Amino acid sequence: MKEKSMATIPNKSEPLYEDDIWTYEDYLNLPSDGKIYEIIGGGLVMSPAPSPKHQKISRNLALYIWNYVRKNKLGEVYYAPIDLILDRLNVVQPDLVYVARKRCEIIKENGIFGVPDLIVEILSPHNAEVDIKKKKQLYEHFAVREYWIVNPEIKKVEVYIMQGGGYKHQGTYLEQDSLESRQIEGLKVPLSEVFDD
Repeated sequence: MKEKSMATIPNKSEPLYEDDIWTYEDYLNLPSDGKIYEIIGGGLVMSPAPSPKHQKISRNLALYIWNYVRKNKLGEVYYAPIDLILDRLNVVQPDLVYVARKRCEIIKENGIFGVPDLIVEILSPHNAEVDIKKKKQLYEHFAVREYWIVNPEIKKVEVYIMQGGGYKHQGTYLEQDSLESRQIEGLKVPLSEVFDD
């Protein structure tokens, strides 16, 4: 596999990498070897499979959100692995994705082609910098309306809301708090159930 060097993603201009550019077409030819491959700004990013702790939090959160969304017929909830194709140079696999019912036309047979209403990323030691910096900039660039960053180690969730063309930090939520989503009307997530050991 070719080696690529990464450049930073500018906030409001075309995100590009310095050397060869990876595209969605290249992504489709990557091996199925248990690793997570993503393309951010035309650069290939690889991560190992997530830990059991990461997966447990993902499961708890996905079930809680999906049960609420399904009961209220609000849209669709997906969890990794799912391809989110923002454009041909940006293909990611968020931990959780919510698409409102009125926008479900972006959901296709091979993935989600467009901007979802809510994205959740759960930090792992090997991907924390990507989720906190690069993906946050990427999601802001594409105007994802709501972005949650879940930190399993300190049982904390940072929430960002799209406002005035950029992300505004809505709040920091701890294990004892309930997190209320702006994109999923009426949803309140008791984080004690998400971080349940």
